[in-house]
Amino acid sequence: MATQDIGPEQLRRLADELENFEEIAEQLRPSPGDIPELDGLEIDGLLMPLLGAIGGDHVVYVDFKKRYDLDALARRAAAAGRPEVARQLELNKRRAGILLADVAGHRITDALVAAMLHQAFLLGAYYELEDHGQITTRLIEHLKTRFFESTNIKKLVAMVYGELDDAGRFRFVSAGHVPPLVFSRKFDRLMPLDADRTVSETPLGLLPGESGAAPNAPRPLAPPAPEPPVVNEIQLLGEGDVLLLATDGLTDHAGGRYVAEELGPALARVKDLSAREICAYLRESILAYAPQEDDISFVVAKRLPAPPVPR
Repeated sequence: MATQDIGPEQLRRLADELENFEEIAEQLRPSPGDIPELDGLEIDGLLMPLLGAIGGDHVVYVDFKKRYDLDALARRAAAAGRPEVARQLELNKRRAGILLADVAGHRITDALVAAMLHQAFLLGAYYELEDHGQITTRLIEHLKTRFFESTNIKKLVAMVYGELDDAGRFRFVSAGHVPPLVFSRKFDRLMPLDADRTVSETPLGLLPGESGAAPNAPRPLAPPAPEPPVVNEIQLLGEGDVLLLATDGLTDHAGGRYVAEELGPALARVKDLSAREICAYLRESILAYAPQEDDISFVVAKRLPAPPVPR
């Protein structure tokens, strides 16, 4: 059917169907979850979709104490003679997980891919806690295989999953995601990070995980599976240090000039504010610097001053 053959009534119906699809997609979009509460740290984040309220970026917060009954899981592990699993479950009370994903594109269908990742990740996380007491790189490998095998997924997905602990240590695995950024309050600037602390693997959907596809699944032609993901580690040493996880919509903003020229000074201006206030300021700073051209999402984690030692 040629475009000129579509009448006003058909156009109205198409518009109604599109609006209905957008409403359904918005309802299906999963909540990131409660922002984690962790002693010594303050966390907040923002999603800035390019088109409307839905985009390809997504964040999942894992406050282990709220999402899972760690005590019940630990009791079952101890009763089954698995003390190390029970110990790891207890340590999760001092950890918080953050997943930040970037599905290529800005459309409703890209948001639905992000929703698929959300559900697959949280389901896998529960079984990881049951089996190991903690989330391991196996989960990332399973996700890579799942998205590689899916005949319906034609988009690459960059993602980073990491865990902060109450000592300010951030351990993370990256699948095609841009590296984290660290602002030092002491030195009043963004700090360079060594390449061996920001190793990234292939994005989801490009290659299977190390274990490859399931035995009975079709095996598309592909290069050999990669090695297991590298677990990177960053330490927020000083009070007021800020860890910034962001999608490439931020790092590529204005051709990369925003991060190179303005992000450090912007963080210096708000370094004494709360994580929520920092996020709000960065949003205004980003939009004032240049027009938005991509979905932009970021999570801020700020190390708080140590409580005074009682005399």
